[in-house]
Amino acid sequence: MTTRLYTNPIFLEHMTPAGHPERPDRLRAIAKVLEDDRFDALERVTAEPGDEATLLYAHPQEHVARIRAMIPEDGMARIDADTSVSPKSWQAAVTAVGGANAAVDDVFEGRADNVFLAARPPGHHAEKTTAMGFCLFGTAAIAARHAQKKHGAERVAIVDWDVHHGNGTQDIFWDDPTVLYASTHQMPLFPGTGAPNETGAGNIVNAPLSPDTGSDLFREAFRSRVLPAIDRFEPDLIIISAGFDAHRLDPLASINLDEADFDWATAELMARADRFASGRLVSLLEGGYDLEGLSSSVAAHVARLMRG
Repeated sequence: MTTRLYTNPIFLEHMTPAGHPERPDRLRAIAKVLEDDRFDALERVTAEPGDEATLLYAHPQEHVARIRAMIPEDGMARIDADTSVSPKSWQAAVTAVGGANAAVDDVFEGRADNVFLAARPPGHHAEKTTAMGFCLFGTAAIAARHAQKKHGAERVAIVDWDVHHGNGTQDIFWDDPTVLYASTHQMPLFPGTGAPNETGAGNIVNAPLSPDTGSDLFREAFRSRVLPAIDRFEPDLIIISAGFDAHRLDPLASINLDEADFDWATAELMARADRFASGRLVSLLEGGYDLEGLSSSVAAHVARLMRG
């Protein structure tokens, strides 16, 4: 079992205001926990900037140009109340896309069985024409399109266990039956989307969870909604929008999961990847804002990817 880790120091240079939960220390905490001896076999690769033309897989040219024009020469600029950019934010976002696309190439071309991308800014709130929720571009959505365009994938499943609903990914694939989007998330909570009756072209599966739900109901939602949808869809690739803010320590939500839940969910998705997609699985970091909860959850997730 070959697992690759993609990251790049440029991700630390996407700056956010003081006190902002989506901060560079998130990646420092992940890097520290992955220094442990049990991760010695992890193949570590530097993510390279992506082809900017691939941004158009999920966003119109006007949106891409608008985001680029908002990047300041110094200091910070606000896109909205929650979402900021700094001088290196464009390079960071494009490198996140490059890492995600390279991860897709790796699993289709046999260099890795699965890949984890530790990048920021995250991506799953970025709608076709709106950057929001700390996100500039839909990294997971672009990677799914890359799999289809470059590798001929007919069906790609994106599974999102971030505690916040991935409204951006849903928006991008709303009427596209070739991409399954399945999400567990807390509701009510930002961004306010993700009700069960939001089904798109039959390819959207939302499994909202009430606050203080806990492990048992999370796993039941996975078993009853997410996993059967994957089984019916039979994807050629599984992409995980791997947010770890459903952890019990996270300050932004209250689903109250722990490391064992992420380990379990990872194993269930790996089993589906083995069954339908020759093991091909790519995991992309989304949220997770308590450094202890984030790092311990990523450790459990990556350890499971490596063990199979």
